[in-house]
Amino acid sequence: MRRGITATALVAALALAATACGSDDESGGGKSSGELSGTVTWWDTSSVGSEDKVFKKLAEGFEKKHPKVDVKYVNVPFGDAQNKFKNAAQAGDGAPDVIRSEVAWTPDFANLGYLAPLDGTPALKNQDDFLKQAVASTKYEDKTYAVPQVIDSMGVFYNKKLFKEAGVEAPASLDDLKTVAEKIKDKTGKTGLYLRGDDPYYFLSFLYGEGGDMVDASSKSVTIDKPEGVKAFEAVKALVDDGTAKTDASDGWENMMQSFKNGDVAMMINGPWAVADTLTGKEFTDKDNLGVAPVPAGSAAQGAPQGGHNLAVYAGSKNLDASYAFVEYMTSVDSQATAAGELNLLPTRTSAYAKQEAVDSEIVGFFKPVVETAVERPWIPEGGSLFEPLRIEYTKVLTGQTTPEKAAKATGDSYRKLLKGWK
Repeated sequence: MRRGITATALVAALALAATACGSDDESGGGKSSGELSGTVTWWDTSSVGSEDKVFKKLAEGFEKKHPKVDVKYVNVPFGDAQNKFKNAAQAGDGAPDVIRSEVAWTPDFANLGYLAPLDGTPALKNQDDFLKQAVASTKYEDKTYAVPQVIDSMGVFYNKKLFKEAGVEAPASLDDLKTVAEKIKDKTGKTGLYLRGDDPYYFLSFLYGEGGDMVDASSKSVTIDKPEGVKAFEAVKALVDDGTAKTDASDGWENMMQSFKNGDVAMMINGPWAVADTLTGKEFTDKDNLGVAPVPAGSAAQGAPQGGHNLAVYAGSKNLDASYAFVEYMTSVDSQATAAGELNLLPTRTSAYAKQEAVDSEIVGFFKPVVETAVERPWIPEGGSLFEPLRIEYTKVLTGQTTPEKAAKATGDSYRKLLKGWK
């Protein structure tokens, strides 16, 4: 999917623009004197009120290390960032020097020619130290277009106090989940699970649990409409129909977080990115009240999606040298250890797990083996675009507007229109 001019033409244009601005450009800065200077605009997509404070402070640390570089920190809502970056890059105006790219966005941006290749640049310092599964999402057509910042997956967050009152343990399977939810309702009056109904990313562990997937990139086949996909839609619908879970069709993140933080529901499926926000809730003033367990197994398997974020450099940046250095700094062992210690986010560098900040984090310790066995998503340019058709049908299933069979078929039909030439 390319807009306007071709990717190749765009890269050429951007390269010319960068050259024209030059390293001595007052606004662009550079490294002509051996010292980095100028401005690096960074679009961060982390959560406001918790994660953003830590990352902004880390960026300020880069400025102290390079006093002639001004980091312009901009927090862009995660849901807006992908299209906003595409629009700015296509227009050649307003794109940041560095963007925090969700892992599925990286091959999309690279395919469009919007990212600078990083092979051989300072951004990829000590690249052998990165986890192999984290590196997978940074590659496109044998080049590296980003550096992994954090890696994650999902688990069941649960309220230990409510579990103790109900006399239950964390559920290991969907059957367990229903049993646990019934006991929680009987003993505490609370709902067992909050299931986001407006974001299909929260559906993936159920899809994997039934042995399904969205697509098979190796054979270029659409798989969401196979029987396993239908079973997955049936599984989530059953959770809502029998009262195991409550759901929503909009504003799901806020509703889910408030319900869990206030103790109105006993469980939610979430990832390490939600820990800092969760611990601001009244139920978790004592942080030891937060429990985390693997996602429940389905009828065929157990697994959660691999997620995370990369840092990528805009191909049209006027300050590539400082941008490369900024990416290297923000993905360094020390920066990742800080994020692990203060935010419970999982490092992408192997050596960062040996740092005391990571060792002391129970959440990092829990999620590390989860990440190592997480299901990799298809690292294809269209990977991020697969979610919107799935979101529409997923929400319709949960709200009773369609059947699991029709939802699976409609999603598969949409994928084949999106993925030209796929079976």
